Amino acid sequence: MHSPSPLPPKRNLAIALVPILLVAITFLFWYQTWFGRELSDQDMTQYLTDASVPHKTQHALTQLAERMARGDARARQWYPQVIRLAATPEPGFRVMAAWAMGQDNKAEAFRPVLLKLLTDPEPMVRALVRFGDASGRSELRALLEPFPLVAPVAGEVKYRFGEKDPVRSGIAVARIQPASGDEVDVTSPVAGRLEQRAVRDGGQVPAGVMVAVIAPGEDQVWESLRALYLVGTAEELPAVDRYSRGVEGYSEMLRHQAVSTAEAIRKRKAP
Repeated sequence: MHSPSPLPPKRNLAIALVPILLVAITFLFWYQTWFGRELSDQDMTQYLTDASVPHKTQHALTQLAERMARGDARARQWYPQVIRLAATPEPGFRVMAAWAMGQDNKAEAFRPVLLKLLTDPEPMVRALVRFGDASGRSELRALLEPFPLVAPVAGEVKYRFGEKDPVRSGIAVARIQPASGDEVDVTSPVAGRLEQRAVRDGGQVPAGVMVAVIAPGEDQVWESLRALYLVGTAEELPAVDRYSRGVEGYSEMLRHQAVSTAEAIRKRKAP
């Protein structure tokens, strides 16, 4: 039996380089997306003016909020960009802009903008405008939790989705056929996936009883974790820690965000 021929030197080198390249790529991705990386004034201006790369703009908003919290007078030069971002259709920008403006809520230019954001359709924006109020944090915490759907009427349940199926906001997850009259939809107000059918398909259910549980969508959890990175307290830690340990159905990137959020909360609560 012949022993296997040794690999050519070039092939050996290529194999050796693969893990090095993987580590380098992972580091570069982390470095570019980690919000703790200090930005220069030039980067701040560029990222707040050009929002074509969303995570860079959100990075700049995070850094700006930290500068404002430290009382850095130079931060005022970027107030016009913050006001502009608070009016964009992108919820992530409005979330971060709301938080940044909250660091200097006595600024005259911010007052009418913050007042308008109190009625923003995005709950995370409203929560961050009221970041000093526990009700704002409770909204963010609720976005991390499964959402129960209850039967609006009594009758026979007919599910339209199976467990683990994705669900869009505003879609009927099930329909209930009452003893008389038309079917009634059981609609999910949140996007995510159908985590549990609480009753047997085709079974009878009384009004007000839970018929399904919707696991929150990854985008919703991601944005809530990002917001809690800024305003979370010890009350939110159990919910955040759950995601930092990894939850089936959610990405590794989201788990890393949860780890960062938990670390930021613990750092704030430390004496």
